[in-house]
Amino acid sequence: MLRRIFKIFWWLLLLGILTIYIYLGLASFTSQQVIAAVIQLEEGPGEILYRSQQRLNDELGNYWQVVLFKQIHSNSNKISSINLRLVGFPGSQELVHPLPLKITSDTGKVLTAPDIFLDEAPAPTIGQYDFKDVLPQLPTKDLLIGIPVGRQNFINLSIPKYVVQEWQEVAIKS
Repeated sequence: MLRRIFKIFWWLLLLGILTIYIYLGLASFTSQQVIAAVIQLEEGPGEILYRSQQRLNDELGNYWQVVLFKQIHSNSNKISSINLRLVGFPGSQELVHPLPLKITSDTGKVLTAPDIFLDEAPAPTIGQYDFKDVLPQLPTKDLLIGIPVGRQNFINLSIPKYVVQEWQEVAIKS
């Protein structure tokens, strides 16, 4: 009887530890290949916003909020803009404006996206780049984004394939 109670106690303890482990996000039973939800928002009268938002870390270990969004005028289905916004969490490098973002594919092809903030950004660790012409050229592979922190200096941010797939989902929404 005592042995049975002891065995149940250990199973409950193990289950509790596993539950806490999952709750804290230290374990994940889902594949990163699953495309997260693309969010659709009504921005204003006749304007729809599609958005993909991720949290990724750069080569120095600092986190960035990476948001790709597309604005559409719903009455004409005309795309007004597709932008990539990068927001650095505390400790991230300050961005230099107006320098373009550098996007490198796994084959070495380099694309650039112009800086939207020509003079000054809302904060030193925020950048926003015009992706309207870049997005259709992106392969569905891992990418490397060079965030400008000086005229010739970049902080690299790896963009996994599943994020690029999500961006392409945003691109085809209408």
